[in-house]
Amino acid sequence: MQTLQNPVAAIMPTAPAVVTQRDQRAVNHRILSPDFESAVSPICNGQGGGAAHHPGTNRAPAEYNSAIQQIGNLRCAGALLWLCLWLLAGFGATTIIAADDYQPGVDSKLQPGVPKGTVDKFTFGQSKIFPGTERIYWVYVPAQYDPSTSACVYVNQDGIQNNAPTVFDNLIARKEMPVTIGVFITPGIVRALNTNALDRFNRSYEYDGLGPSYARFLLEELLPDVEKQKTSDGRSIHLSRHANDRGIGGSSSGAICAFTVAWERPEEFGRVFSSIGTYVGLRGGQNYPTLIRKFEPKPIRVFLQDGANDLNIYGGDWWMANQSMERSLVFAGYEVEHVWGDGGHTGKQAGSIFPDAMRWLWKDWPQPVKPGQTKNAFLQDILIPGEDWELVAAGYKGTEGPAVNAQGEVFFDDVPNSKTFKIGLDGKVAEFLADSKHGDGQAFGPDGRLYAAAGGDRKIIAYDATGHGTVVAEGFRGNDLVVRHDGSVYVTEPGWDGTSLSKVWLLKPTGKKQVVDTGLLFANGITLSPDQSLLYVDDTRSHWVYSYQIQPDGTLQFKQRYCHLHVPDTADDSGADGMRCDRDGRLYVATRMGIQVCDQAGRVECIIPTPNRQIANLSFGGPRFDTIFAACADKIYQRKVKVQGALPFDVPIKPPAPHL
Repeated sequence: MQTLQNPVAAIMPTAPAVVTQRDQRAVNHRILSPDFESAVSPICNGQGGGAAHHPGTNRAPAEYNSAIQQIGNLRCAGALLWLCLWLLAGFGATTIIAADDYQPGVDSKLQPGVPKGTVDKFTFGQSKIFPGTERIYWVYVPAQYDPSTSACVYVNQDGIQNNAPTVFDNLIARKEMPVTIGVFITPGIVRALNTNALDRFNRSYEYDGLGPSYARFLLEELLPDVEKQKTSDGRSIHLSRHANDRGIGGSSSGAICAFTVAWERPEEFGRVFSSIGTYVGLRGGQNYPTLIRKFEPKPIRVFLQDGANDLNIYGGDWWMANQSMERSLVFAGYEVEHVWGDGGHTGKQAGSIFPDAMRWLWKDWPQPVKPGQTKNAFLQDILIPGEDWELVAAGYKGTEGPAVNAQGEVFFDDVPNSKTFKIGLDGKVAEFLADSKHGDGQAFGPDGRLYAAAGGDRKIIAYDATGHGTVVAEGFRGNDLVVRHDGSVYVTEPGWDGTSLSKVWLLKPTGKKQVVDTGLLFANGITLSPDQSLLYVDDTRSHWVYSYQIQPDGTLQFKQRYCHLHVPDTADDSGADGMRCDRDGRLYVATRMGIQVCDQAGRVECIIPTPNRQIANLSFGGPRFDTIFAACADKIYQRKVKVQGALPFDVPIKPPAPHL
């Protein structure tokens, strides 16, 4: 029999999703309380409904439930109208329902003798991250929970799905998962001011977008609110703060939301359940398969489910996107399991395999989830297994300008405090300049002096080993700089006033200065290729690193937007800042997403995040120049790597040709 994707599901991408190989231990559709079902699960035949089976307290206002019920009715009416039009178009002879016949198994049903947890309902309407929103959330607390000990936690988007409370009762009773408190949350709604206006529905905004906003909402607002509550039997609620004790899941947009939370905060959530995930072009989800392959692996365990008859609409092909996610996760070394089936964008298959998914996600707990070994050759060539970031120093207001001398000592600025510090080869930090004139970017020259852009004095100053400074140039406020082996200095001058275009200056050893480029929005980081034939300048307010060929007289030719950087969902630009090259010609760019490493052809091959998710600049240092020093807001981190940094002040070296 020919099967075709259900057209009703095609216009309702938020419906519960799922399908896979038939598992007789399965669970049915997600179980929702009636008021929530109409808001986020508008299945017109009512298959997704059902009252909660656990005792609890209903603390959600009735008018809120009434409003979201009306929304569900409108959406169902629209779906039926669309279906009638579709049939009239001449397709009525074709079977339109996918083979979505998955059934729940015993683990999803009440079992005699199994202690039952409680489910209590609450409302939350005080969000500052999603201002004006109201939402309902349910808290499941197992019978075995002891308030004197923090419990593991599982967070689910779109409320209670997959008969989770019953599944948890059964698995916890058999010790197949730890004592786990479930938090089941609906998406936010901004209520209209009157009945003649429509509410604003935040589901896609909160769930489909990349970035840390929803993770922050959970960690800073919702979960703390959960811990203020008590269960219907009077127990206080204490949730574990450890990533290894936290899981998160959802279906459709709720699934990509769950993955994004763990991706953005792997130190907070280590286990992800994803059903019919929306990893498509709605709000950037289509970028995940690429980013997963490029980023240094994170300690996340992921279970994926989808079906061959999932949505294939304007935003993309869900079935293909989920397979791309699985292949990328395997490539990047993640611990990932998947179940594929023949269903559509429904919750049936997810419900059927949910108990086994929970067993797998919590297997070997409390052993920690660990990052795997990536197949990304660039990361393999750069990173040393087992070598992570180490904190060098902290407590500054704003670190910048790390620069290395010929001995491998690294100097950096605390710009707001107008001081410069030196990191010795013994790792000890000492003050070098008590007043750096608000020094910013800096670099050593072949004469052993530290050349610095003194923003406070609008000068370029060269300091000797004693800290005595000599003015090299003045009359403009430089940002970052690099010094060639021949003593030439290239300096970026951004359009500081927000309207002027940037300039790139050439300062010759003779004392002559000239502008050699204009036009970038905000010229910032600057460095040289290892052979010193190319100058790289990044534009903070774009996603480009520009490449120039240096002519014999030091001027620049053949300007190109060369390196294409990734941009986070939270910004309109890459925020590119300081840059360095290694001896093999790779370009390391400090960006909002971490250190983006480009090959000589201008392609980002890998991304290395920093511990605090911030970085302004970097330098190679240490006796062998094989340690990356990163200026990260109030901190300096270091990390030993396999590669060695190229030294612009040293003799040029020709790197190997790239693979094109």
